[in-house]
Amino acid sequence: MKYRMLIDGKLREGASTLDVVDPATGAPFETCARADQAQLEEAVAAAKRSFPAWAALPQAERRSYLDRLADAMETRLDEFCALLTREQGKPLAQSQFEIGGSVLAIRTLAAMTVEPQVLRDTDTDLIIEHRTPLGVIGAITPWNFPVILLIYKMVPALVMGNTVVAKPAPTTPLTTMLLGELCAGILPAGVFNVVVDNNDLGAALSAHPDVAKISFTGSTATGRRVMAAAATNLKRLTLELGGNDAAIILDDADVKVVAQKVFDAAMVNAGQTCLAAKRIYAPHHMVDALCDEFARIGRETVVDAGQNQGAQIGPVQNRQQYERVLELIDDAKQHGTVVVGGGAMDRDGYFIQPTVMRDLSESVRLVREEQFGPVFPVLGYDTIDEVVARANDSDFGLGASIWTADPKRGTEIAMRIDTGTTWVNKHLDTPFDVPFGGVKQSGLGRELGIEGVKEFTQVKIVNVAK
Repeated sequence: MKYRMLIDGKLREGASTLDVVDPATGAPFETCARADQAQLEEAVAAAKRSFPAWAALPQAERRSYLDRLADAMETRLDEFCALLTREQGKPLAQSQFEIGGSVLAIRTLAAMTVEPQVLRDTDTDLIIEHRTPLGVIGAITPWNFPVILLIYKMVPALVMGNTVVAKPAPTTPLTTMLLGELCAGILPAGVFNVVVDNNDLGAALSAHPDVAKISFTGSTATGRRVMAAAATNLKRLTLELGGNDAAIILDDADVKVVAQKVFDAAMVNAGQTCLAAKRIYAPHHMVDALCDEFARIGRETVVDAGQNQGAQIGPVQNRQQYERVLELIDDAKQHGTVVVGGGAMDRDGYFIQPTVMRDLSESVRLVREEQFGPVFPVLGYDTIDEVVARANDSDFGLGASIWTADPKRGTEIAMRIDTGTTWVNKHLDTPFDVPFGGVKQSGLGRELGIEGVKEFTQVKIVNVAK
């Protein structure tokens, strides 16, 4: 099929084309449309033009459009899953989880309502807080979860009356373009637009005077650039950025029970998850047993092309990230001990062995930086005060988890961790009705939940003298 952009209700060829690489082979497998500056301008103009009529619709009518989109996506579920695995690399079961979750997220988020709030009603005054749409939203999405992370932005924006210009990552544009194809037959022209670039139009979208808000998910470094560009007209921002999430195993935990859960929390999507467990802390006397379990699990884990039966971990998504993860592993080898894995696999594509390191200091890059790949360090500690201080000694603050036989104790420690979300005896649980986001350099604002919906509105106070 042809992979085209969606601009003003029409599927469009690009000013040029873009090759899309299969990370399981390292070779291009498809070509898609690529926009230039003029086509970006067309998309923003279309979104601006369609905004008044879309915002004027009752919310229930906007929701009905989105429910139709969920239905259409569900009928093409297998196509979406196969395409996602091919362009992103994740095992087919994980693609099914993402696409199935996207359908459910559309329905759940579209059903959320923000009613006017009466702030004061007296004999002399009536003061009501309304939530009104912002205008054109720029949605910039990453390559690790290209579909569901777009849904988290697109659906709350649209249901609250905004219009959207979406810009997917250039290494995973195809599933977004397929979504655009569905939208072309469902949504009014200009309400949702898809523009594909090669990392050359993000600054223009972020700085565009007709874009009221940017919702960005990606690295902290890129988030800073988005924020700087958005400052030109003080546009609103939601930034969901990097994390270096600590998983803290307490001395009362059963190693054989928690090891598999923590390993999975670190390795899901080949470790390419902003909320994945990225630093594992355990009492010194438990480190040997824990590493023995991680070594066994790592050796038994099936690493293969995502479409192959039994694959549990796929390739890293792109060459740039593949080389960076290998660089972090090589650096860690100079300072610590390999528990399992330790390098690239001898095959085509961007495959890295599931790797666990130990005996590293806090200053090593694998501990300080977000690795975003299938490798993590195991770090020993002596006291709770010490491990809390070490977990918090980070520029990031997205997520963390506490693993314990005593949930009450775990909850008390969770309150001491500087993150947007801290789980107890679980990790990576993000219900659609619960907000998530980071503190410190892990971002601004929240996604999901009613708080995430409100991010796409502005407060309007109507103050009436009776």
